[in-house]
Amino acid sequence: MSAVRPGRCLASAAVTSLVTALAAAGPAAAAEPPAPAAPGASYKAAHDTLGPQKLTAEQRRLTVRKQVEAARSYDGVSTRSAQAGYVVSGGLHQSQKTSYWCGPATLVIAQSAHDEVAGRSQQTAATLLKTTTSGTAWYGVNINVPNPTGYPIADALNNRLPGAGYVPKALPYSPTATDKANFKQHIVHNTDNDYAIAGNTWEVPGGPHLVGHPNIEIFHWVAIDGYNSDTSAGQVSYLDPVGGVSTSVISWAGSVPKSARISSDTITTIMGGRGYVW
Repeated sequence: MSAVRPGRCLASAAVTSLVTALAAAGPAAAAEPPAPAAPGASYKAAHDTLGPQKLTAEQRRLTVRKQVEAARSYDGVSTRSAQAGYVVSGGLHQSQKTSYWCGPATLVIAQSAHDEVAGRSQQTAATLLKTTTSGTAWYGVNINVPNPTGYPIADALNNRLPGAGYVPKALPYSPTATDKANFKQHIVHNTDNDYAIAGNTWEVPGGPHLVGHPNIEIFHWVAIDGYNSDTSAGQVSYLDPVGGVSTSVISWAGSVPKSARISSDTITTIMGGRGYVW
């Protein structure tokens, strides 16, 4: 489960044959050499307390199917001249109500990207997610939904958006070139299908940070809701629950925008050690 330091915001026919084969092979089939150490990776390795993570058999099967779909969608990005610029799913921003409700806020924002319903209760979301003053867990908490998997945000989104098929994607401390390429495919896939991605970021001293965030350790959930088609998703847009929060709640919130744009490689690195739900 993610932890936070006091005062910081918590604020992740042929095709069928391929899917079947990859699903049977499991995670090891995607192995590649380790990436060069990312800025802040050594800090994360030294301070991580999460422990091993597991996907269910259904999550593995769904991940493989979605990956095939995402790769196919991404292949057409550069030809979509009619959609030049940013393509967004259109999440409706909410500022988090407490210093540790970035998870509940991200849940309601990501949900709104698909169903366009604004103003959902963060308190109800926090209860569903079993959010505590330590924040909303990336993994290790079973919430009150049918067949929980230990990934609360993924389980909550699938419960609230039947048929969405959200799956968690864990990232190493130093995301590889494949991890970064996959994230670009995933944000295109989700956005084009009118879904946002829920990203669990881990910002550390000396590593990259989200726009307006200080150079301190911060575990934080954001809703990633679009991509730049001109750069084939080389940049993405996200909604930050800290934006609009009073500085009496989070001292550094004043410099944080409600929405921002960032390099997709950078935000993938920031999510290293945790991951995202897509």
